[in-house]
Amino acid sequence: MAQPLLARLHDKRPDTRIEVLAPAWVAPVVRRMPEVAEVVEAPLRHGPLQLRSRWRLGRSLRARRYDQAIVLPNTWKSALVPFFADIPLRSGYIGESRYGLLNLTYRNAAAPMLLHYARLAEAPGTEPALPLPRPRLRVEMDEIDRTRNKFGLPKSYVVLCPGAEYGPAKRWPYFADLARKLSAPAVVLGSAGDLEAARGIDGANLVGKTSLDEAIILIAGAQAVVSNDSGLMHVAAALGRPQVALYGSSSPVHTPPANDAARVLWLHIECSPCFQRECPLGHFRCMKEISVDHVLGELHNL
Repeated sequence: MAQPLLARLHDKRPDTRIEVLAPAWVAPVVRRMPEVAEVVEAPLRHGPLQLRSRWRLGRSLRARRYDQAIVLPNTWKSALVPFFADIPLRSGYIGESRYGLLNLTYRNAAAPMLLHYARLAEAPGTEPALPLPRPRLRVEMDEIDRTRNKFGLPKSYVVLCPGAEYGPAKRWPYFADLARKLSAPAVVLGSAGDLEAARGIDGANLVGKTSLDEAIILIAGAQAVVSNDSGLMHVAAALGRPQVALYGSSSPVHTPPANDAARVLWLHIECSPCFQRECPLGHFRCMKEISVDHVLGELHNL
């Protein structure tokens, strides 16, 4: 979602070196962004303040003499590291009253996430030129061949991503039925937390068995991808793969797959999007009423 910001910065200042401070779990994605010169892994956990760890990390970054830090999360604690690193220009959305920690602030206004982040490439109050650059990740053909051979996969396959970290309300329940009707073998991808969602799906079940980087490579080699609204959905979009993206409790208006080869299935029933982890009404119609035949039809059209 933030890559159009990086691309716009690179276009506006082609001689500027862009480095990204990222948690280890997302670093493999960022390393495949062509605008990024280096990824600095942050040894921080999600949730705790970890003030001492943030201070040490900030102090360690002082020697890099950055000119500017753009802080993407809205949390107060996320602005601490650039402050401790003595970076002279620290910009981002006001978020949790981050006056002082940030010295170039933006007011949050409702927008799709791609535009939300891209605004940080401009002066506050200035809208970025449209259209925005599309997210894109680099994968080489020989990487696809090596990784496919490592897991014993055929040359032609469809990737299924049945998980969604946010909760059950984002998980389409018919992936097993879909796999049985596909004309190509299924390869099932996800993290160890997606094991239950992947249970019973025919095909090469690699959930929890690949690194994130290997999952990216296997998606790059896929004939097509079917996924819930998830991180791997956005990876497939950035790789330009034909994909069917399934939405229920969330909204493709807010976080769409930025890909001309994407088909979004969203019934937009009266209670959707609710943005809840589980269906608050108990019927789960937003996902249950997306039929397997509907998904197969979209795959055929792609």
